Amino acid sequence: MKMDETVDVCDCVHKHDHIQKKVIPDETTLYGLADLFKVFGDPTRIRILYALSAGELCVCDIASVLNMTQSAISHQLRVLKQIKLVKFRREGKTVYYSLADAHVETILSQGLEHVQE
Repeated sequence: MKMDETVDVCDCVHKHDHIQKKVIPDETTLYGLADLFKVFGDPTRIRILYALSAGELCVCDIASVLNMTQSAISHQLRVLKQIKLVKFRREGKTVYYSLADAHVETILSQGLEHVQE
């Protein structure tokens, strides 16, 4: 540890069972939340989500907008579908993608607001 770093230390123990029971989600939920945040850890996936926030797009349109290959977009869309951030619908041979719900746009908006503070 560097000399200018301080460590907060407490020598008393308080009982806070109410925090564990009411505030901290169960383990399964925590792992799901951690997986969600991992998905947001990739700039390409965030760019795809922003593109889809403008409306429904097919893979070739997303690839064009982001100047990437369709293969790279498809790979990232698979991850986004697994974590339920995007949904899709088929129209003939074409598959159209969109944000799964308004929560996704809210997460993006609040995250952007936080980093711009």
